[in-house]
Amino acid sequence: MSDATAKIPATIAPPRPAASDRLKFYGIWIAAALALLVLPKLFSSGGSLTTFSLIGISIIFSLSYNILLGQTGMLSFGHAVYYGLGGFLAIHAINIIARNKFAIPLPLVPLVGGAAGLIFAMLLGWVSTRRSGTAFAMISLGVAELVASSALILRTFFGGEAGVSANRTKVLRLFDWSFGPQIQIYYLVAAWTLIAVIAMYALTRTPLGRMCNAVRDNPERVQFVGYDPHIIRYIAFCFSGLFAGIAGALAAINFEIANSAYLGAVQSGTVLFATYIGGVGFFIGPIVGAIFVTLLSLGLSDLTQVWQLYFGLIFIAVVMFAPGGITGLLMMHRPLLKGGTLSRVLPSYLVAFVPTLAMITGLMLAIETTVHFTVNPGEDSHIKAFGIPFDAANPAIWAVAAVLLIGGFIMARKTWARVAGSWDGALTAAREKGVAA
Repeated sequence: MSDATAKIPATIAPPRPAASDRLKFYGIWIAAALALLVLPKLFSSGGSLTTFSLIGISIIFSLSYNILLGQTGMLSFGHAVYYGLGGFLAIHAINIIARNKFAIPLPLVPLVGGAAGLIFAMLLGWVSTRRSGTAFAMISLGVAELVASSALILRTFFGGEAGVSANRTKVLRLFDWSFGPQIQIYYLVAAWTLIAVIAMYALTRTPLGRMCNAVRDNPERVQFVGYDPHIIRYIAFCFSGLFAGIAGALAAINFEIANSAYLGAVQSGTVLFATYIGGVGFFIGPIVGAIFVTLLSLGLSDLTQVWQLYFGLIFIAVVMFAPGGITGLLMMHRPLLKGGTLSRVLPSYLVAFVPTLAMITGLMLAIETTVHFTVNPGEDSHIKAFGIPFDAANPAIWAVAAVLLIGGFIMARKTWARVAGSWDGALTAAREKGVAA
């Protein structure tokens, strides 16, 4: 051993973050907590509070799914199993607590859902996580169908098609809160959302979180350095089930009911959409996706009867043109923003926005008119979509749709080629200033 080698310490501790970095880190969480406190003051209607509660539940559910997909690289088609089982156990827990008058307040009930999700993930995950990739996806789909079909058979526990209901106000009051008003439920969901988000972020910073990333990227190398990829996938699967159960319990508390829809494929598909559309490569991605999907589903369902079709089209568009999701698109602009070259791209964006909007408008018009004649062929041709009334039988409507769709597509391809050129020039200029891409 040389003298230089002997002088190197056996373990080198990583440098402590600077005080400014620590202040910035804690400042983000404090700002998030303050925003959650102030939000009901700005939007105090019952509909707004319900929407915020649904967003909070969706954020926990999406982040729990991202532990599998984004962190560990496991595509699951049955994540709703742990969400639904957590919801059912929480509803039964509320009924048991109310019937026996146990001194357990409602804010502790989500722990029952989390424990249920964790236990079932431990039971079902050992076999599921022995394989990754397509095999794991198919196993998760089979488990999901098995549990969903059992929900209609085991009526004593699942309540059949009607589900199981409860009265959350019968539980022990906490600080004289009955949790009947929606504002109190909002604060309950907001508190659990903040706790769960902090816990899942902390999980990503642990050695386990790093090993999950390593298993996602190269499981053979992980095995070579002495770790079992199956064990790591299994532990990540259990943590994912834990937080999914908490989300399901909060949903059950919010609606005071749990039914078979909690376990269905639609629920698993929705969390997949939210996580992927938001961006699986970033921790904040599922949060952005949960907000986007929740607001879009609530808004589109009031504007058109085929809102799920638009969801599918958005998902296809993200997979094809923005695989990094919404967050990935935003993060692409960081080098340009740091280098001060973002202004070179904005004019091209504005030029490309017009034909792109025309193409989307033509597509929506074609979808609405086609759906009317296929779904409601015998009804009046005067319909209303997205708040705009028009005559679906009018040939001019079909002509306008064709012109907007075809013409917008042709012009959009040309203008987006110009965007690509402007982007390359702006990125090159940012690199010349020493900004890394």
